[in-house]
Parts: sequence; C-alpha cells; structure tokens
Amino acid sequence: MGLSLSSATPASITRYEEALNLLHSYTGNPLGVIDAALVEDPDFLAGLALRAGLIVTTSEKRNVGELQRTVETAETLIARGLGNDRERAHIAAARAWLDHDFERSTDRYNRLALEHPRDGLALQISHVCNFFLGRATWLRDHVAAALPHLSTSESLYGYAHGMHAFGLEECGEYDRAEAAARRALESNRRDAWAVHAGAHCFEMQGQLAKGIRWLREREQDWAPDNFFAGHNYWHLALFQLELGDIERVLGIYDQKLRGAGSEMNLDLVDASAMLWRLDLAGVDVHKRWTDLATIWRRVEEHGYYGFNDWHALMAYAGSGADADVARVVASLEDARSSVRLGRLEALAACRGFAAFAAGDYPRAIEELFAVRTIAARFGGSHAQRDILDLTLIEAALRDKQFALARSLASARAERKPESPGPFRALARGYVGAGAVESAGSARAEVERLIARQRAPA
Repeated sequence: MGLSLSSATPASITRYEEALNLLHSYTGNPLGVIDAALVEDPDFLAGLALRAGLIVTTSEKRNVGELQRTVETAETLIARGLGNDRERAHIAAARAWLDHDFERSTDRYNRLALEHPRDGLALQISHVCNFFLGRATWLRDHVAAALPHLSTSESLYGYAHGMHAFGLEECGEYDRAEAAARRALESNRRDAWAVHAGAHCFEMQGQLAKGIRWLREREQDWAPDNFFAGHNYWHLALFQLELGDIERVLGIYDQKLRGAGSEMNLDLVDASAMLWRLDLAGVDVHKRWTDLATIWRRVEEHGYYGFNDWHALMAYAGSGADADVARVVASLEDARSSVRLGRLEALAACRGFAAFAAGDYPRAIEELFAVRTIAARFGGSHAQRDILDLTLIEAALRDKQFALARSLASARAERKPESPGPFRALARGYVGAGAVESAGSARAEVERLIARQRAPA
C-alpha cells in the first residue's frame, strides 16, 4: 500500500488491506473484516476511516446512525492527538457527508485522492461519491491522476483502470473506456466494476449484441458472490429489452434483480428503473409494481438522496399509490428537507413522472423537458438517467405532439444509430402524423437493426 498508518498493529493492517480489497471487488463482507480489526485495535484510526467510507457509499439514510457512531469515535481519537494528516482528512470528509454536505464531502475525498494517489480508499470513495453527484469529469480525472503512481504488480492498478474506464465512459470517450476496462480485466477478470464500465460503453452506443456478449461471456466471473451482480444483470436486461426480448427481461427481473429479495436501495433503484421501462414498452407489470412498492414503503427514506426518492416514486406511481407519490413530492418541495444533493432536479423528475403516471402528459413534458439536460446534478449515470428521455418521448407521443417526439427520437437515433428503439418511436410519430411511407421506412429499419444485433442466447 505504501502509506503511513498511525496506531496500527500488523494484524490490523492485514485486515485493513483485506477489507479494502473486498471493497474494490464488491465481494465478501468488508465491514465485518474491518470491524474485527477495530475490536483488536480500537485506536486504529485508518480502520475507522475505512468503516466510515464504506457507510458513505451505501447512500442510505438508515445507515446514518452507524456513520455518526463511527465518525464520533474517530473524532475522539483525533482529540487525543492520534492520527496523521491523511487519516484525519478522511474523517473530515466523512463528517461532511454525515452533516449532509455531500458536495463538500466529495471535494474532500477528491483532494485526498489527488494528494495521496496510492490511497486506494480515497480513490474508491471519491469515485462513488462523484457518481452520486453526477460529476463525470471528476469520475475520470481523479483516477487518471493516480494511474502513473501505480505499478502493474499491485491489485489497485487493475481496479484503478476499471474506475478510470467508467469515468471515461461518462465523459463520452467510449473507445478509450473500453480499452481501460479490458486492461482492468487483464489484471483481474472478476473486476465487476470494470465489466460494468464496458457494459455502459456498449449501452451508450446502442451496441446491443456486443453488450450481451460482453456480459454473457464473463458471467461466471462477475456474477457469483458479487454485490454488484444485480446491477450488471440490469445492464443485460437493458440490452434484451431494446431487442424486444420481453420474456428474457422478465426472467432477469424475477430471478436476478428481485430473486434474493434485497432491500438495499441500490437494488431497489435497478428494479424500479427496469419496471418503468417495461411499462413504457406496454408490458403489464402491475403485480411486480405492487410488490416493489411494498418494499420501498418499508425502507422509505425520502428526504435524504433525491435520486433514490425518484425511484421510490416510480414504484408508487406504477402501483397506483397516489398518496405515496404525493408524499415523496411534498418532501422534495419542502426547502427544509435534509436533501442537499440535487433536490430541485429530483423534484422536477418526480413531478414529471407523477404527471406521466396520472396521464397528465402536457405537465410531464413541461417538467421533463426542463430537467433532461441538467439531471446529472442529482446523480446516477447517463444510462440510468436515460429513462428521462424515454419517458419524455413517450409523453409526447401520447399527447400527439408528434413533431416533438420525432425530433427527440431523431436526436436519439443520431447518438445510437445501431439501436432499434429510436426508430420505433419515429415510426409511431410518423403514423400519428399520417406519414405512412416514412413510418414504413422506420419500421423496416427497426427490423434490420434487430436482425443485425440479435445475439445467440
């Protein structure tokens, strides 16, 4: 690791490195490992910094109590004079997150990553925080700055390339991102984050067959015993949905996204996003909506992270739970809400989706049209926020605003020329406007693209 650690025994250092590797790989129980180190070495400030960082990356309000306990314990040690400057900076970054100052916390983690490029914990936590804030440039650059300081012989080298791949992808540098993902997988073929970065590259370019092969050929590496497997299956379902393979998508949803009954927000977000897309495609998923809404209601945390609130609202709207929809919107409308991160952007998205579910398509168009280019402010990836455009186009079609729908679909086709989805929307827009010949051309393009992209099971 090559970093100075204060008040650490050889055993606690070994456990620290083990927990950090589990965090990078999204496997095992890093919290349990670092807790064991802290039992043996209660003054292990670096261990408390790792524990705090782990909790920060969950983005869950229910873990705030644990974060508070960890930060306050660390601050007691600091008050006794323990810890070096780097360890103390970690605790200060976690304290800012605890205080709901997400931007300042992320800035502090980014500074740590830049000033200590071999600090794998700073690199990992800043990467996740930049994702939560939709900071694409930082996703790329804070890792790029660390790469020259890492050697091919250490595990962090591969993980850093996987993180860099995702940052490059979010900045639209798809060829470089794919190359970085492949480099990461050469170091560690089980790097689920690197696999995920590659899937994003193919998703953003509409390269469905490549995306399916990328995930299927590596499935036995990224799927078994991996916390991130559900999200990679979500990506696989996106490719299948674009091809119109509804039964496969439903199978992935039932078996991989919801099969284990996870109640973690990250998994619930994927479930909501997939059901909303299926709903847009005309698939009856009402029973699944009802089941998912019940879980969201049980773990409801609205008023903490607007991106999660938006996905909870999807489940409530999809299941017809109007009172729950209204409650989420009201919590975001309240300026006293604890939400600091993208509250107004999340509010616009929630209002737009609520209006869409209620059949108020003009209001949905108004809200989503305004937020579509600034939605990154409330977090997530381009692929996750893409649902805003999909819903906006569908609202325009249903409201018979065919010129708007066709223009948005045309822009989408320019970004994803190999993807059949935009051409489906174009066909519907032409039919609605009575341009039958143009509709026929668009439908023919859909059939051609599906035939070209369809990959063997």
